[in-house]
Amino acid sequence: MALGWKLHGDGKTMGPDDVVAPDERLAWGRTIGLGAQHVVAMFGATFVFPLVMGLNPQLAIMMSGIATICFLLIVKGKVPSYLGTSASFVGAVVAIRAQGGTSQQVTGAILVAGLVLALVGVAIHFLGSAIVHKVLPPVVTGAVVMLIGFNLAPVVAGIYWPQDQWVALLVMTFTVVCAVAFRGFVSRIAVFLALIFGYVISWIFDKAFGQITSYDAGAGKVTTHFRTNFDNLAAQPWFGFPPSTTMGSDGKEIVGIHAPSFSIAAILLVLPAVIALVAENTGHVKAVAEMTKSDLDPYMGRAIAADGVGTVIASAVGGSPTTTYAENIGVMAATRVYSTAAYYVAAIVAIVFGLSPKFGALVASVPGGVLGGITVVLYGMIGLLGAKIWKENGVDFGNPINLVPVSAGIIIGIGNVELKFTDSFTLGGIALGTIVAVAAFHLARSLAPADLRARADSARGTMISLGEREGDYGDADGIDDLYQDRPGGPDLRRR
Repeated sequence: MALGWKLHGDGKTMGPDDVVAPDERLAWGRTIGLGAQHVVAMFGATFVFPLVMGLNPQLAIMMSGIATICFLLIVKGKVPSYLGTSASFVGAVVAIRAQGGTSQQVTGAILVAGLVLALVGVAIHFLGSAIVHKVLPPVVTGAVVMLIGFNLAPVVAGIYWPQDQWVALLVMTFTVVCAVAFRGFVSRIAVFLALIFGYVISWIFDKAFGQITSYDAGAGKVTTHFRTNFDNLAAQPWFGFPPSTTMGSDGKEIVGIHAPSFSIAAILLVLPAVIALVAENTGHVKAVAEMTKSDLDPYMGRAIAADGVGTVIASAVGGSPTTTYAENIGVMAATRVYSTAAYYVAAIVAIVFGLSPKFGALVASVPGGVLGGITVVLYGMIGLLGAKIWKENGVDFGNPINLVPVSAGIIIGIGNVELKFTDSFTLGGIALGTIVAVAAFHLARSLAPADLRARADSARGTMISLGEREGDYGDADGIDDLYQDRPGGPDLRRR
C-alpha cells in the first residue's frame, strides 16, 4: 500500500475485464497520465463558465483543484469525482449583474447557496436519500433545470452572438459535429476542442479580413477591434497567485481574488441552483455506484455536503461555484479506472495551472464570438436536460398535478416575470419560477383528489438527475454510450 492506495496487479497491465477500484491505483506514471486525462475532460467547461459569469477563470481552475481534494477527503475516497465549475448558477449570476450586482455580491450569494447545499447534504446523510425524492420529485427538478437553462437565451442573443456572428456560427457547428460525430472521450471534450477551433478561426479571420466593428463586451459598446488580443498575455508572469480585484481604465471591475459581500436579492436569485445541484450530485453518485458495483447510498449525503463545502471554500476567495463533473465520470467509464489517486493528481495539476497568471490571461482573451458559439449549445442543453429528467422518469403530464404548477413556474422563469414587493426588492425570473414550481406542485398535490395523487405517486419512480447524463454539457448522450460501445461493460441505460 502506498499513500493509502493498493497497487492493482503489477500496476502496468489491465485485462479486458479488470476494474481498478477507488482504493487502488496503477503505477504512478500511468496514474499521472490518467490524472492528465481528467484535467482535459473538465477543462473546457470549468473555465468557460467563469468567463460567462464574469468571474476569474484562473482562480476557478485553482479552486476547483482545492475543492476536489476537500471532496475526496469528506467522502473518505469512496466516491471518485472531480469538482469543476457549475453551470447551474449562470442564469442567476447573469440576473444579478443585470440588476447592477457586483462580483462581491455574486460570490456572496454563491457562498450562501454552497452553505445551504452543505446543510442539505448533512440532512440527507441523517434522514436518508428518500427525502430528496419526496421534496423534489422529478417533475419539479426537471422544471427547475429547464427554466435555469432557457432563462439564459437572451444572454446569447444580446451579448455573445452579436460580437461576431460568423465565428459564433462556425464554432456552434463545430461543437455540434464534434459532440455527435465522435464517440467516447473526444465527444466529451467537445467544448474544449471548440474553444481551440474558435481561437484559430478568429486569428485567421483577423489576418484575412482585418478588424471587425461589433459590440465589444469589454468596452460595453460597439467598437472596431481585432477578434483576438494577446497584448496582456506577454506582460503576465508564468507563476503567481491570481490577481486581486481591481478597476480597469474604463471604470469596469477586473475580477480577481476578493472577499464576498451579501445581498438578500442576489441570494434569492441564486438559491434555486441548490435544487439542480442536489439532483446533479445524486445522479453522479448513482452512476459511480453502478459502475463500481458498490452501495454508495450511505455516502450520498456526504457527497452533496462535500460539494457544498467546495463551493463555500471557492467562493470565499472570489472563485466560482463547484459541482461534480460527469465528463470525468465518462473518463472512468472509458478506462475502468476509478482510482481516487488519479483525481488527486488532476487536482494538483489544476492548482498548478491556477498559479499561472499567463494561463489566466490566455483564458480571459477568449473572443466573444467563440463564447457565442459555445454558449448557444451549452445553454440549450442545460434547458433540455430538464425535459430529459421528465422523460426518463416517466412524468405524466396528462395529470394536472404535474402539468399546471410547473407550466406556470417555467414561463415565469424563462420570461423573467417579476413580482415587485417594494421599490428596492423584486423577485423574478429563476428565483420566482422555482418557488412557484416547487410550492405550487405541493399545493396542487395536497388539494388534488385521491385518484390523481395516486397516479402521480405511481409514476414518480426513481429520480434520474441531470448530473448522471449531462456530461456537463460535453456529451449529449451521456455515459451510457461509453458502456454500450465496450464489450462486457455494464449497461447503465434505464430499463
